[in-house]
Amino acid sequence: MDLDPIIRTGTRAAYRAGRILNEHFGKATRITKKGLIDLVTEADTAAEDVIIETIRQEYPHHVIQAEESGLHAGEDAGRWIIDPLDGTTNFAHGLNLFCVSIAFATPERVVAGIVLIPSSGELYTATRGGGAMLNQHAIQVSATASVQDSLLATGFPYDIRNKTAPVLSRLQRILTASQGVRRLGAAALDLCYVACGRVEGFWEEDLKPWDLAAGALIVEEAGGRVTDYRGLPVNPSRGEILASNGLIHDHMLSLLLPEEER
Repeated sequence: MDLDPIIRTGTRAAYRAGRILNEHFGKATRITKKGLIDLVTEADTAAEDVIIETIRQEYPHHVIQAEESGLHAGEDAGRWIIDPLDGTTNFAHGLNLFCVSIAFATPERVVAGIVLIPSSGELYTATRGGGAMLNQHAIQVSATASVQDSLLATGFPYDIRNKTAPVLSRLQRILTASQGVRRLGAAALDLCYVACGRVEGFWEEDLKPWDLAAGALIVEEAGGRVTDYRGLPVNPSRGEILASNGLIHDHMLSLLLPEEER
């Protein structure tokens, strides 16, 4: 399958969405809640609309799975997985750590991923078997071989209030074993930072397919490893992910599970 047209369309859609996000950023905007701490702004919906419109112009019969508007049926097997604004809480508070995430999947697996950081202009892309790029330059994961020397990233689930103890237990084990842990608030951004070697690993749970699809492929194509907390393939219905440079992956797995679950 020729994925170049897919990447071109996804990139065009991401840039169009990114312009909308930059126009709204730092200005008064309408904010609603999908959950207790799960926000959505008018920028989310406007960016999603323009992404869908751009994709439909080229691929009117593809399925589209979008965070805000749900599933858009199609006749063809191709499926686009869209997060128009990953990092909505950051965005709503004027913190410029947010991105646009677009992936394309066949019935078997994700084969193309695009993540744009509008505030910096960084564009991450990957195709299955074709490597990962940052602004058209090849990237790869870091060569750091120990958790002790690693800078790591994590995120907290939206239902953190119901599972504080296990989340903080994992954080404590990893924080004391590593060089440091950062919490950026946008999973696709974290994954891209693993891919380009800025951090050695990232873990989080209860994520959705649109949070993971593009970024996970970008990590893999940059030479990294992506699994769940038990070293198995990521199950989209659980949304549990550990992404790393590969060299620290097994040690990270041992830290993520308490001793009685290993």
